[in-house]
Amino acid sequence: MTVVPEKSTRSDEVVYDRPVDCDNHYYEKVDAFTRYLDPAFKDRGVEVIQRGKHTELLAGGKLLEFVPNPTFDPVIVPGALDLLFRGQIPEGVDPRSLMKVEPLNPAYQDRDVRIDMIEQQEMSGVILLPTLACGVEEALKEDIPATMASVTAFNTWLDEDWGYNYKSRIISAPMLALADPDEAIAEIDRLLERDVKLVYIRPAPVPAGHGTSRSLGHMMYDEVWAKLEESDIPVAFHLSDSGYNGSIARAWGAPARFVPFKTSNPLANIVVSDRAIHDTVASLILDGVFARHPKLRVASIENGSDWVQLLVKRLKKQANQTPWAFAESPVDTIRRHLWVAPYYEDDVRALADLVGSDRVLFGSDWPHGEGLEKPTDFINELGDFDEGEQDRIMRTNVLDYLGITAGR
Repeated sequence: MTVVPEKSTRSDEVVYDRPVDCDNHYYEKVDAFTRYLDPAFKDRGVEVIQRGKHTELLAGGKLLEFVPNPTFDPVIVPGALDLLFRGQIPEGVDPRSLMKVEPLNPAYQDRDVRIDMIEQQEMSGVILLPTLACGVEEALKEDIPATMASVTAFNTWLDEDWGYNYKSRIISAPMLALADPDEAIAEIDRLLERDVKLVYIRPAPVPAGHGTSRSLGHMMYDEVWAKLEESDIPVAFHLSDSGYNGSIARAWGAPARFVPFKTSNPLANIVVSDRAIHDTVASLILDGVFARHPKLRVASIENGSDWVQLLVKRLKKQANQTPWAFAESPVDTIRRHLWVAPYYEDDVRALADLVGSDRVLFGSDWPHGEGLEKPTDFINELGDFDEGEQDRIMRTNVLDYLGITAGR
């Protein structure tokens, strides 16, 4: 029997007068997928095992290596890899030497400590997104019932430990998997009872069993999109294991498994790159999701922004060649439905000129090593913007995306 946590504590009187970060993370507790897992899936979902002094996870009976250490203790120092991701490593410095770790900070797993941290970082609130969970759906993709049961178990844990809308400062994004549309709709119904503000969906083809998959825009999933639109729940497509290593990178002889920070294959990094989010947004447009659901809002978070210009170029060309495949200009569709959180090292001005400064989101990726050491330092990348645009990017755009009133 599933235990329902006590409903999140919240306050409706928050004034969002400081930055709101759309890309903050927690580090899951080791039982995040097991605490509330239906016992029928004990050997098919995520399992916690001990090998000597080491804690490891299995998913579908296979070692889950999406994170190097599922206890997150020690864990990489926030912002430690800043120079690496900016491409500014001094000559003669080994990139691997930038990897620094520290003991697990309570703010990474305790919501009340995190509230204090948000105050110290001079922000009004954050969207919290998964770390470990971003690799689980790919690991379980061949067992759809286990996937759906694991999503429900995880979301129950998330609500208990973090809350979906804790004190209106911490807005957590529960997972949603589309592989079983009926179960996905049932999951949305459960979430709607718990004050949910958004959902996280993996940017990837939807597993369809027997090694096959479908587009996110397939009509089989239309009732899910309709439910989200009707419920005014936006979608966050966050960087995840989208399975592209097993399909695209593998085809080029690169490793088929995505193991962050443990092994890095330069060829896989290039051929996979930001392809998953590019293809995800293309599928939503070309398969008519936005045309059928004109009020649906989606955001791309921690996928960078270089892909947007390339996608727009390709869509405009395709619209010229097959105009019957488009309900309107693809640029208009993107500007109406899509918010984008660029990497801090991206050309943010170019993105704003393309999609509008009201569709650009501030995201720090804190406390991940590849993110910013101090979240609000993102403002330093906005020198090409006036004060009004800076305020929109740092604060009000994410509130518009969430459908939340700023308070002033």
